[in-house]
Amino acid sequence: MSPSSLSTAGVLLITVPAVAFGGLSLLAHIMRDIPGYLDNPVRRGLWRAGHAHAGVLVLFALVALLYIDQADLPESMKSLTRALIVAAPILMPLGFFLSVVRPSDTRPNKLIWLVALGGISLGAGTLSLGIGLV
Repeated sequence: MSPSSLSTAGVLLITVPAVAFGGLSLLAHIMRDIPGYLDNPVRRGLWRAGHAHAGVLVLFALVALLYIDQADLPESMKSLTRALIVAAPILMPLGFFLSVVRPSDTRPNKLIWLVALGGISLGAGTLSLGIGLV
């Protein structure tokens, strides 16, 4: 693996305990019946989606790093592809969580657009990677 991919993988691996802590936090909201979670279906759904996307996308990004180094792309495109793919597990969960911060929020605020931005980033990064591998 390239030094860039190794250091990026290191940062992603450091985020795994944060994702696990997030799962523990969601479990605490359920077990303690904390107001604003179980009684708020919008917040519950978005937080669950944020946690799931964080976990899955971190794993996806770790695997993609192995392929980025093998892609037939200029080094600058490899760096851009790496950044686009790694941005998704940051932007998408942030959008899910921050769009319903207050327990009383029953509609997502404008930060929900971070989810779409993360999706665009993921799409562009994987398209670039796919082209580089074909």
